[in-house]
Amino acid sequence: MPLSNVSQASGIPIGDLRQHLFILRDRDATQHLLRVASGLDSLVLGEGQILAQVKQVYKVGQTAVGFGRNLTGLLKQAITAGKRVRSETSIAAGAVSVSSAAVELAAMKLNNFDFSHARVLIIGAGKMSKLLVKHLLSKGCNKMVVVNRTEQRVLDLQEEFPEADLLFQPLSAMLECTGNADLVFTSTASDSPLFFKESVEKLPPAGAGANGVRHFIDISVPRNVSACVGEVNNTRLYNVDDLKEVVAANKEERRRKAMEAQVIIEEELRNFEAWRDSLETVPTIKKLRAYAENIRINELDKCLSKMGEDLPKKNKKLVEDLSRGIVNKLLHGPMTHLRCDGTDSRTVSETLENMQALERMFNLKSDLSSFEQQLRAKTEKLQQ
Repeated sequence: MPLSNVSQASGIPIGDLRQHLFILRDRDATQHLLRVASGLDSLVLGEGQILAQVKQVYKVGQTAVGFGRNLTGLLKQAITAGKRVRSETSIAAGAVSVSSAAVELAAMKLNNFDFSHARVLIIGAGKMSKLLVKHLLSKGCNKMVVVNRTEQRVLDLQEEFPEADLLFQPLSAMLECTGNADLVFTSTASDSPLFFKESVEKLPPAGAGANGVRHFIDISVPRNVSACVGEVNNTRLYNVDDLKEVVAANKEERRRKAMEAQVIIEEELRNFEAWRDSLETVPTIKKLRAYAENIRINELDKCLSKMGEDLPKKNKKLVEDLSRGIVNKLLHGPMTHLRCDGTDSRTVSETLENMQALERMFNLKSDLSSFEQQLRAKTEKLQQ
């Protein structure tokens, strides 16, 4: 997609986008996608939501123009790699989500903060907020206000976490609820900020339990809280970039898990390359079939012309079926040695050698487009 289109869709100037873009090609691009799907390139190692996003791209891509066999195969391999890394390593069991890292960050920044008496506000009720509720409960925070566009999602959260006391409030009450909160988590799909300096400055001070300081922890992408909010007195603002402090605390464990996952990624990378290479035999299979079909039709045409025009249709069909059966049996062996599922690199190499040998023996490298047109015409003539 052209950069101008990305800028138009996101509303971000091209100049701001360009500094964050990079280009990868061939094997590097393939490996990057496998790492992304496996959670290795996420801020939080093993974070699972990215795999769901890759699956969504694969699903949507099936109806997109230009989403061909190679791209479909690549995304399927990436999904397989992501599933294997999570099931065969400890990366999933030990991984923290962005939401849990946000709660840990709050605990780090608010020393001796009593979560059991915290005035906590969550903006949004999606998947990230669901995890926020889960991890806040583990810290002893049982009472939370959830601001959301619709009440049903909050009711669903309440049903899933019956031990929590979740109070729903509509978006229209967001600022009022913020004024009554000490710790505010934002996680919505809004394309523009929900909080600005001017609106936050008008809020009453935070409670004594938070030492009069209100903390905003924004884990939304794009951001829900404007950067200028951090300039307001007695207000602290943290975003996804600040979560690196939490992630860095377990750097060595992350490195070990990443090494385990990389072994699987390399294996899946080889599997994809083998599958992709196996596709090279498809044109040869078509050419060999067309080559044999041309001979069959020519010889059948000669035979039928010698038998006369009064040959019954039943006998004509018997002769045609006989010729087709002979060709199919003769092609069975070569075709078997040209077909490969791409799951084994050694088998792929042997298949490619067979392909090259058959191309030399039957001179299949020549352009067969005109030849195939003649073959189609002859087939139509015989069917008349």
